[in-house]
Amino acid sequence: MMTPLKMCCLQPLAVLLLSISRTETEVVKEMSQCEGFILNKPPQVPGILEKGQIKEDITYKVICQTYGNKTRFVTLYDTNNKIPVFSAYKYRGQENSEEKEERPKTHWKIEPQLEDRSTDKNMKNCDQAEYKNQASDNDYKNNKDYNRGHLFPSSYGFDGSDKISTCTLTNIVPQAISFNSGSWNKMEKYIKCILDNYCENKEGYVVTGAKASPDKQLSSRVNIPSMLWSAFCCYSHQNRKWIAGAFWGDNVQDESKTKHLTMRTLTDLYDELSTGRTRFEAFPGPRENTSKCPLKETAEESLRALNIKTTCKYPPENLKGIFHKDNGFMKNGKTLRIIVKD
Repeated sequence: MMTPLKMCCLQPLAVLLLSISRTETEVVKEMSQCEGFILNKPPQVPGILEKGQIKEDITYKVICQTYGNKTRFVTLYDTNNKIPVFSAYKYRGQENSEEKEERPKTHWKIEPQLEDRSTDKNMKNCDQAEYKNQASDNDYKNNKDYNRGHLFPSSYGFDGSDKISTCTLTNIVPQAISFNSGSWNKMEKYIKCILDNYCENKEGYVVTGAKASPDKQLSSRVNIPSMLWSAFCCYSHQNRKWIAGAFWGDNVQDESKTKHLTMRTLTDLYDELSTGRTRFEAFPGPRENTSKCPLKETAEESLRALNIKTTCKYPPENLKGIFHKDNGFMKNGKTLRIIVKD
């Protein structure tokens, strides 16, 4: 989720000092060149990325998003539509769990190598009104319906440098404002709560993407995606198994403040995004049909075997309960899904 301001957000002095560090981002040919952010194999996106190979390498570019000489996450970027196809990252919890969550204060950045491969690897501040192969900060200004939506959320960054690294326009899509700050924001908090509380060492893999619309544009240049999706997978130390879940939503304004997105299985997401004979997969296994991530069971369903109280409440205040070993959350004698506090 994003703010419409030019600055990514406010930050404490310690984080501000980190912004002086070099920021490097490299455009490479294959996802495998950005190590540490993909579980087993790169996602399979029909017509774009299949069996680890980019179908149209003139249009789609792999960016190893690097800040302070350290790669933070990986993005597959669509230079024609000027939005990311997806960003993939490994969640590692928070360096300082007591620190108040704040978006970093930093200028919006762009990837210079998308314009000229011979230029420096360093990500740089957006200093032009328009770029040929990517969005500019200008494209997002003065719009009442859409703002800058993170794929890799700044709140998921392990430390200040991670958070700053998310503030590149190559990690941003035009997102309906109330969707961004409403149901999508609730979903991001929910996934984060599950990763923090139920994943071994608070670690998990997350892939978040956007589906380009046929012809809808922001500023007559940047594609406004028709929907956004997110999927996660981790090893749960409590019940000694891998757990996973997926969410998606149409990129339209939330019809009410109480709207929330429902957790679905990976298979549900794969069915939603597959086309023709080509199967979409967020977490392909090393071989066909060998993914560690459960395809037909959500993390909510997997965690119903836990006999603990949970801090993850979703949807928010109107659904509260104690987690029971066999039945999940109970209220008025009815079984509910695991419910993240807004």
